[in-house]
Amino acid sequence: MNDEGMMKMDGYDDCIIGIAERCNMPNVIVYDYEKVISKNIDRGMNREEAEDWYGFNQLHAWVGETTPIFVRLCKPEEIEHLT
Repeated sequence: MNDEGMMKMDGYDDCIIGIAERCNMPNVIVYDYEKVISKNIDRGMNREEAEDWYGFNQLHAWVGETTPIFVRLCKPEEIEHLT
């Protein structure tokens, strides 16, 4: 596992849930979506502002192949209609 050069968001270490391994690509840090939103709310935003901030400044902040990914944890039945 090559973890050198992975990008990390400052101040969000407690939102990290793991490392994603991808075929022929560098590993990336994985953040829990709800924990990130909660952290944004803790910083003075309401839910809508926290989600907007996340979408513009975190999710869409492409910084190369080691850009972190965000996971929305769910149960299998919550995504059955998507498969």
